[in-house]
Amino acid sequence: MVELYAPRIDTVFHALSDATRRRMLQELASGERSVGQLAEPHRMSLAAASKHIKVLEGAGLIRREIRGRTHVCRLEPGPLATAHEWLSFYEHFWTNRLDTLDRLLQEDDRSPAGERPKEPPASDTPATETGTGEDR
Repeated sequence: MVELYAPRIDTVFHALSDATRRRMLQELASGERSVGQLAEPHRMSLAAASKHIKVLEGAGLIRREIRGRTHVCRLEPGPLATAHEWLSFYEHFWTNRLDTLDRLLQEDDRSPAGERPKEPPASDTPATETGTGEDR
C-alpha cells in the first residue's frame, strides 16, 4: 500500500474534497488556464479562485506561472497517480469481495432447496436476549 506518502496523500484528498477544485482540475486537464478563466464558470471572485488554487498548489496538483500580470495554471498529474494507486487497493478489495459474493450466489442457485443451510438452533441465542431480564 502507498502509506509512504501519507502526508502528501492527505493534502491531495483534501484538495479533491471540494467540488469547485475538482472542476478546476477537470478544466486544466484540457490545457492551461488563467486564474480568471478558472474563476469564471464558478461565478467567484479572483480572490476566492486564488484560495482554491493555493490549495491545489499545496497538494502539488497544479503549477502556477506568472506571465506579466497574468497567473497561468497547469495540471500536475503526478499526485493524482499516487492517490489512484492508494485507491486501487480498495478497488481490488471490493472486486474480490463482489466476486466471492457472486460465486456464493451462483452456488446457492444451483443447490436444491432442501440442501440450504438451516437456521442455528435456539440454544445458540444468548440468555440475555430472552427478554426475561433475570440474567442481567
